[in-house]
Amino acid sequence: MAGKKKKILDDNFIMSPKYDFVFKYIFGNEKHKDLSIALLSDILTVPEEEFEGIEIINSELIKEFKEDKKGILDVRIKTKLGKQIDVEIQILPTEYMAERTIFYWSKMYTGQIKPGDTYDKLKKCVTINIVDFKCTPLNKLYSSYHITEDETGYRLTDILEVYFLELPKRFDKDVEMDEDDPIVQWMEFLDARTKGEVEMLAKKNKDIKKAYDLLQIISKDEKARMLYEAQQAEISDQLTRIKSAEAKGRAEGEAKGEAKGEAKGKEEAAINFLKLGVDEEIIAKGTGLSIEKILELKKKYEN
Repeated sequence: MAGKKKKILDDNFIMSPKYDFVFKYIFGNEKHKDLSIALLSDILTVPEEEFEGIEIINSELIKEFKEDKKGILDVRIKTKLGKQIDVEIQILPTEYMAERTIFYWSKMYTGQIKPGDTYDKLKKCVTINIVDFKCTPLNKLYSSYHITEDETGYRLTDILEVYFLELPKRFDKDVEMDEDDPIVQWMEFLDARTKGEVEMLAKKNKDIKKAYDLLQIISKDEKARMLYEAQQAEISDQLTRIKSAEAKGRAEGEAKGEAKGEAKGKEEAAINFLKLGVDEEIIAKGTGLSIEKILELKKKYEN
């Protein structure tokens, strides 16, 4: 009996870093903390020295590359001074993203103390959202938010800091994009579609070169690739369901709008006939409205 043939993997295949376990393998692994630091330093625009001694709180890789059907992943990092940073990457569109972000930020913030503790134990918490959908109306590739006074811009406190990196906006003509901006380069890396794109970025950015080396390793793992393909299929199915629901909602809305418009047209016609003194029964037969409705319209018209 012939032996089982080993599957030949495509050398040009490269996984997308925005898929959960791939992102976590590169940026949420204690072994690769230098890349976590490089990413945070560029996004938060602070020196890498500030992240010396960071701890990746949820550093364990998902059990056997466990599938996350929601397409959501977070990497939680704590600095030596106690500041917490949550990096969340999300593929599927989510409503109320701002509200959801503040809700989970508040849980991270209040979770630092227990009853009886003093407020001085509360440390700054930062949330970084990397999303594969548009969630702000701004013509900006990435944006940051704090608590500031409306007129003067005075920052009340620095305990809250929220970032949005919106990957699809890379393709918007009205959004400015500096190819030399490190944040833009990281976004291009995360959203890369081909091996060639990643290789070009790797030549421009030494940290992306390190990330690319790790990406090549996991992309050659046969078990990881099977999971990756399963996740792609699952997320495609969910996106299809979302689009189908949206299309159905639009169709139902249009149908309701047409029905409402038709009813309004009948009522306007009935009022015009009443003004001409046409008998109510004749109007009812001609418009399809009930006698009760005709009398109701007549009462409104006479008043």
